[in-house]
Amino acid sequence: MVRTCCVLGCNVRSYDRHGNKVGLSFYAFPTWKQHEGAHVSDVTKRRRPAWIAAVRRADIKFCYVSRYQRVCSRHFHSGKPAYEMDQTNPDWIPTLHMGHSETRTSHSDRHRRRTQRQQNKVLFGGKRQPHPQPQSLILKVTGADAENIDIREKQTEDQQLTNDCVRCVQSRAEINRLLEENRKLKSKLDKTELNENFLKGDTEKVKYYTGFTCFAIFMSVLENVKAFLPASKKLSHFQMLLLTLMRLRLDLPVQHLSYLFKVSHKTLSSVFSDTIDVLYARFGILVHWPERHCLQATMPPQFTDTFGNRVAIIVDCFEIRTERPSNLKARAQTYSHYKGTHTMKYLIGITPQGAISFISKGWGGRASDKHITEQCGILNKLLPGDVVLADRGFDIRDAVGMMCAEVKIPAFTRGFCQLDAKDIENTRAIAHLRIHVERVIGSLRNKFKMLHTTMPIRSLLPCEGEDVTFLDKIVRVCCVLVNMCPSVVVKPGTHETCTC
Repeated sequence: MVRTCCVLGCNVRSYDRHGNKVGLSFYAFPTWKQHEGAHVSDVTKRRRPAWIAAVRRADIKFCYVSRYQRVCSRHFHSGKPAYEMDQTNPDWIPTLHMGHSETRTSHSDRHRRRTQRQQNKVLFGGKRQPHPQPQSLILKVTGADAENIDIREKQTEDQQLTNDCVRCVQSRAEINRLLEENRKLKSKLDKTELNENFLKGDTEKVKYYTGFTCFAIFMSVLENVKAFLPASKKLSHFQMLLLTLMRLRLDLPVQHLSYLFKVSHKTLSSVFSDTIDVLYARFGILVHWPERHCLQATMPPQFTDTFGNRVAIIVDCFEIRTERPSNLKARAQTYSHYKGTHTMKYLIGITPQGAISFISKGWGGRASDKHITEQCGILNKLLPGDVVLADRGFDIRDAVGMMCAEVKIPAFTRGFCQLDAKDIENTRAIAHLRIHVERVIGSLRNKFKMLHTTMPIRSLLPCEGEDVTFLDKIVRVCCVLVNMCPSVVVKPGTHETCTC
């Protein structure tokens, strides 16, 4: 019975003329093993095209070999392919009866010598043994002929060794040059990529891009929020936080940030929204009303000299521009005559030390300071005997008096030709201390330039399942970040620290 090899087309007999079965095997093309280490992957990747080149079939490609295309045992010296890692074995690729004359010669002699060397290492403990010479050759080569042969062999070996040494030196120099070039390029790439190496060790960069005073504060914030940030295939948690702070701090356009972080416009907007939500939930509590004994223990001297230790809070309002609403009622509620445009107004309160201790929700720009103060819930935090410093627009004496507290505002000059000496002195003292809240507002708006831009209408809509808007979250997060920085009111080391 005659059977045909699927690849090389040779005719071989599966049974001899007496009906006995002839030993014949068929072997598939080797596969590229990519998951067993770099060395195995490299050897198997070279073996597969070597088989294809030896077979010389136009329909067999590296990327596709049919499972029905096989090579029979007639094309191997030992009747089967060699082990895939034994590259010097003549059966590493098929070489016999290939049907063409361009196949490389067999490596049987080379394989035999290699096997002999390995056996010698085992027998003689790694010592190199001289190759035995035939006795007849030794008898014929004598005298001057032997000396000439030794000289020629030595010259040939020296010349080959010199050539090998020169090539080794050149190769080593080229490798060192490429390694040094790779190191420099990697260093430049690390400086341009927006990762930890971009900010680490550069305080000025940290201040400019994040507003924090040092890299350690940034990493502390990251450690507290990274477990709650959503997973992203294109951005790390470090980049999510950095992206959010850069947008708050510098008010960079979304398209520009998309190019910097190499993400789409939609992905960047989603990451910014999710990160603000996490910062609001995790750090919103840092804007809190301190206990009375904490306020008294850290009261700056200028407040103590004027009002004792009774000042609890300094209040004022600031406004953020918004787009013009399409709804007529909303348009009327958000229009601010003071700014001449549509705004959202926030009541902010600071402690005598300059820390933000209260921030209200957003109100339409038409709302008065008095109305916001009475409705935002700040009065419920006052204790009997507390003093509130405010501007003339805060006509809240009655509301504050209901809480057994007192409000201090500059004296009104309308209807008076001149204030008496006592009113002038009180007004000067109140104005001198109340100015600190304006300094904090200025620091808040200058540190986070996003509060200067015109906010879109969608940021004024209540968040799903919450009674705050996205703009409220942004403002509160900015207040928290300001509290993480040194106070603009009191310099470090000029007042006592509360140990509670």
